[in-house]
Amino acid sequence: MTLRVEPSGQACGARVRGIDLSATLDPAFVAEIRTAWLKHRVLAFSEQSSMDDDALERFTLAMGGFGEDPFFDPIDGRQNIAAILREADETSPLFAENWHSDWTFLERPPAGTCLLAIDVPPSGGDTLFANQIAAFAALPDERKAYLRTLTALHSAKLAYAPDGAYGDDDAGRSMAIRPDESANKVEAHALVQPHPETGEEALFSTLGYIIGIEGMEQPEAIALLSELTQWQTRDEFVYRHVWEPDMLVIWDNRSVLHKATGGYEGHRRELHRTTIKAWQDEAA
Repeated sequence: MTLRVEPSGQACGARVRGIDLSATLDPAFVAEIRTAWLKHRVLAFSEQSSMDDDALERFTLAMGGFGEDPFFDPIDGRQNIAAILREADETSPLFAENWHSDWTFLERPPAGTCLLAIDVPPSGGDTLFANQIAAFAALPDERKAYLRTLTALHSAKLAYAPDGAYGDDDAGRSMAIRPDESANKVEAHALVQPHPETGEEALFSTLGYIIGIEGMEQPEAIALLSELTQWQTRDEFVYRHVWEPDMLVIWDNRSVLHKATGGYEGHRRELHRTTIKAWQDEAA
């Protein structure tokens, strides 16, 4: 097999050809994949028609192991795969339509996320990614220095608490979301973080999972975070990923934000998701 990496030409992202991820992965290929992943932030492996849930789990283990998914129930027969699912007739609000990085409210947020296309609509349902290393690098030096001093307060309460967006009143949703009082917990993380594998500085997460700034009055914190979100998601930092059947996508939660888009009303969409645990766990 020969790994072929084709950059998207956008702010991040690349398509990978020349590898069958359903086969046993040679460690040398895994190292090549990791190098490409760290460089491009988002990788899309096309033409993976032989890939199933077993292969998805093997790939996740090869990329670092399973992380925690605190508010999703897994699919039947699995412990580490969740279905990102929307039925054709579903009318509930679109899942994950706001910019975020996965599970940043955990003490050790995950390194990455994998999504395997099971059922994709003929059009629509693109996923947007925003390169947070590029977004930070483009800031003036004085602004960078100030943001480095800030500690962000992260919580899942706006989404997954019983009174959150996906809480007890979220009716008619096909996804197996499990709201819980534990979503009200708050974790502190530096707003600007060096990537643990490359050392590149990135803005870590955004308003939503970030609910405040340590030591800052709430109105001032929300104003700052709102302004920063506008910067983080400018067009020049964004890659639009168009899904295809039999495609696996992996992204780096430490360096990109992402969000779902709609536009596929009347069509079913199902992706199988795994979470890659924090790289620091692997190094410990």
